[in-house]
Amino acid sequence: MKSRWVFQKLSPHLPSWASSLVSPFNSLTSPNPSSGIPSLIFVLNHLDISLLLSTCGRQGYIHLGSSLHASIIKNLEFSHLHHNPIHLRNALVVWNSLLSMYSKCGDLSDAAKLFDHMPMKDTVSWNSMISGFLRNGEFEMGFGYFKQMHHSGFCRLDQVTLTTLLSACDGPDLCCVNEMIHALVFLNGYERELTVGNALITSYFRCRQFNSGRRVFCEMLERNVITWTAMISGLAQNQFYEESLKLFVNMRRGLVEPNSLTYLSSLLACSGLQGLKEGKQLHALAWKLGIQSDFCIESALMDMYSKCGRMKDAMEIFEAAEVLDEVSMTVILVGFAQNGFEEEAIHIFAKMVKMAIKIDADVVSAVLGVFGVDTSLALGKEIHTLVIKKGFGSNLFVSNGLINMYSKCGDLEDSIKIFKQMPQRNSISWNSMIAAFARHGNGSKCLQLYEDMKLEGVEPTDITFLSLLHACSHVGLVDKGMEFLESMTRVYGICPRMEHYACVVDMLGRAGLVNEAKTFIKGLPVKPDILVWQALLGACGINGNSEIGKYAAEQLFLAAPDSPSAYILMANIYSSRGQWKERARTIKRMKEMGVAKEIGISWIEIEKKVHSFVVEDRTHLQGEIIHGVLLELFRHMSDEGHVPDRKFNLYYLNLD
Repeated sequence: MKSRWVFQKLSPHLPSWASSLVSPFNSLTSPNPSSGIPSLIFVLNHLDISLLLSTCGRQGYIHLGSSLHASIIKNLEFSHLHHNPIHLRNALVVWNSLLSMYSKCGDLSDAAKLFDHMPMKDTVSWNSMISGFLRNGEFEMGFGYFKQMHHSGFCRLDQVTLTTLLSACDGPDLCCVNEMIHALVFLNGYERELTVGNALITSYFRCRQFNSGRRVFCEMLERNVITWTAMISGLAQNQFYEESLKLFVNMRRGLVEPNSLTYLSSLLACSGLQGLKEGKQLHALAWKLGIQSDFCIESALMDMYSKCGRMKDAMEIFEAAEVLDEVSMTVILVGFAQNGFEEEAIHIFAKMVKMAIKIDADVVSAVLGVFGVDTSLALGKEIHTLVIKKGFGSNLFVSNGLINMYSKCGDLEDSIKIFKQMPQRNSISWNSMIAAFARHGNGSKCLQLYEDMKLEGVEPTDITFLSLLHACSHVGLVDKGMEFLESMTRVYGICPRMEHYACVVDMLGRAGLVNEAKTFIKGLPVKPDILVWQALLGACGINGNSEIGKYAAEQLFLAAPDSPSAYILMANIYSSRGQWKERARTIKRMKEMGVAKEIGISWIEIEKKVHSFVVEDRTHLQGEIIHGVLLELFRHMSDEGHVPDRKFNLYYLNLD
């Protein structure tokens, strides 16, 4: 006969699920001695109580769970349990359910008290304590209970113990722990247990022990969808994109069918590879399986198309989505930002704010990244207000974005203020501030900040040196710039990129050392590209060196035949030297090649609105008034003796 626990009704306001659970057991009523009113009594067995406590743990009903605990203590005759082993085992089921309920509700203190007073414990009891502490981030306490369990010798660890411990191994600093648990797997004979093998693969990839994860996968005699997904996901998340996709193909050739998580991981690999062809194939499979409308799949597809530069395809998925959440909105915003669609990214951000969609620090960081010199400073300040309101000021990425936003919008003082107020800084913070000073032509501050950066123990990156070379170029510190270039490889082991070489060429050219710049290019360890030749041609334009300019232009024609910069710069060089026939031939060649000059744009922000203008622009609503004021200004300048320098202009206004 089943043992039965009797306890009184806990509350007249039980949740509906609790009422439905206990309603079949409302079998006894007894009069209340003091009031004479019948009192309902529930008669439940240990399995029913365990089920009720389990539901309390899942739903987080700590008050109901603790009330159940109180009723159990009140109605349970502990003295009788020791005489009946069956009753003791049944009681243990309830105790374990209480432990699980407390740990899932985050009440570890009461769980520990209960555990200490339990007269009997089994493996489930220990597992509840271990998982409870590890789940709540109490790593040392969780492993402390595991050590007690292991040393007690009364309870043998099982696959749940092992998978629980492995789930806590998340990071390279836990490699040794991971290997220790793997050893215990073999010592206790669980090397063929499927769940343990899956947990080992996941933990090894989280700890960046990739070969160990691969070895576990290869040695597994049985694999299910979780096994394959753990391996495909682990490879994709650690940037082994090609290997991840190959494994997905092998999986589809076998008997195990991928699930939605498998497809998510494969789409992540496509995004990393910018593999549009493979991504489209996965998209077709998602349609075939009917999972294309899954929130996570939709977001992964949008991310894949964005990474491949196909924002039109990404927007089609976005617009077709039945429900827009913060994930999909963030993905499309970041996609616009990464593909240079600044206005669209800001529009999506504004839409998120209006729709009251949750905005996190990542979203703010992404939208700050789209700000450039032609973006509204007023809008940037509004976003800064939002940052303060939501308490994102301590987020490194957000603070770094604010530094860049203010400096690009021309407000260097606020960039400095943000930098000084940061509680902690990383290399990106220092790079952002160094770049801000370089952008505003303050070379001495750049160099000083670089020294401060080293004093704080922050290692410079290739971006740091790019800003430093840019600063040296504008200040004319050639020797210091060459010193920086040398120290990149000699001191820090950083291989210069083409942008660094172009900066050096620009630096030499601005200092009038055009021949040295040409010699420097010839000595490069890599083939120069368009950036280097543009820098040399620009230097020739500054110094009026038509001979080396012609050489640089020819190289630029070969590197980028459709680029107008070579023609424009050479025309300017010929104009500066009065070589009008050569200038005319250059313009004629440019027209014959069908190359159009890129239109220069000027802008100004007035009352939170950015106004843009091109040469001879008459489209602005106040265009006639603006041109009238300009004409009046030119007349005043002429009266003061100003003569316009037209030698660099391919077009200029007729002021006669």
